[in-house]
Amino acid sequence: MTAHFDVAVVGLGAMGSAAIAHLAARGVKAIGIDAYYPAHALSSSHGDSRLIRLGYFEDPSYVPLLQRAYANWRALEARLREDILTITGVLQIGKPDSKIVSGTKKSCALHHLPLETLDPDEMRRRFPVFSLDSDEVALLDPQGGYLRPEAAVMGHLKLAAADGAALHFGEKVTTIEPGEGGVTIVSDTGRYHASKVIVATGSWIGELVPDLRDHAVPIKQVVSWYQPTDGFVTMQQRMPVFIRDEGENGSFFGFPAIGVDGVKVGRHAHFREPIDPNQPNPPVNDKDTDLLDSFIRRRLPAAAGVRVRSTTCRYTMLPSEDFLIDLLPGDERIVVASPCSGHGFKFTSVVGEILADLALDGGTDLPIGAFSFAAMNRFLAARAA
Repeated sequence: MTAHFDVAVVGLGAMGSAAIAHLAARGVKAIGIDAYYPAHALSSSHGDSRLIRLGYFEDPSYVPLLQRAYANWRALEARLREDILTITGVLQIGKPDSKIVSGTKKSCALHHLPLETLDPDEMRRRFPVFSLDSDEVALLDPQGGYLRPEAAVMGHLKLAAADGAALHFGEKVTTIEPGEGGVTIVSDTGRYHASKVIVATGSWIGELVPDLRDHAVPIKQVVSWYQPTDGFVTMQQRMPVFIRDEGENGSFFGFPAIGVDGVKVGRHAHFREPIDPNQPNPPVNDKDTDLLDSFIRRRLPAAAGVRVRSTTCRYTMLPSEDFLIDLLPGDERIVVASPCSGHGFKFTSVVGEILADLALDGGTDLPIGAFSFAAMNRFLAARAA
């Protein structure tokens, strides 16, 4: 006999765990299914910290979603009685005309967000761990900080289970079969029927959503941790989280010494090296670590002590580097979540709410028009023209 649910969520990583928590909190009969176990190393939701900021240089349209995400993160913390979001401030560093600096100013001006501009002299005085060139500036977003990704995923799943959701781990969904009266979800061990299904499978999204097979590209992402030479200036009270525009060399990000491993740094999208999502993550190699070692020595010399650990995770990138959160064209019973192109974790708490809205109501009041299949197709058409 096939069990029936109001909504099935396939994939219980960042977005899927939040979605099923929101569904269960609304009293929905929901099931979540994941091929692995929570916050596993093949996901994009491990590594002790994820950056969050309000002054969003990518596009001002993200800011209202971020404001809702902050509120939802605080609500999650209150219910769990656990810290997930820590405010340190975020420094966004680069030349005045760089995308990061100019985009941050634009978003903050449009949404009336607080922002402080620091020149190299002021940076040396207030945040001596950072080394700025004479033609660079730093913008301090005082409301930025970091999230604890493993705690966020586990917290959402804990609340989903407490509110009655069924959670199945170690069970791979092989097909989704739309049919009369709903959707059948077939796994390697069972069959389930649901009125709606949310597909949030990260780097495996193309396997269940053929429309994304040629566009959602999983890539290797590497981060490293360093024991600082000066532990005083790398403490959270003295070193904000940061993003740094390095021009043609891309953008780098980093965190103060949060845990025992020290300061964490990475480059957004790393070398954009495609990977097979069904194979283990490629190992960290000398090219990977040379890139990060060189950056931290030049830009954060007081943090550039011994590299103690490096690891890989996955970004799943769309060509536009935007998100995709939409109903599947041709079948509105299927909700497609992400890929989030390497900058989505901070939105997890609000994306979960949006996915619940889409599954239950067929739409949402939150602004997601830029994250549709139509928007993706327009981008692809413009690029091909």
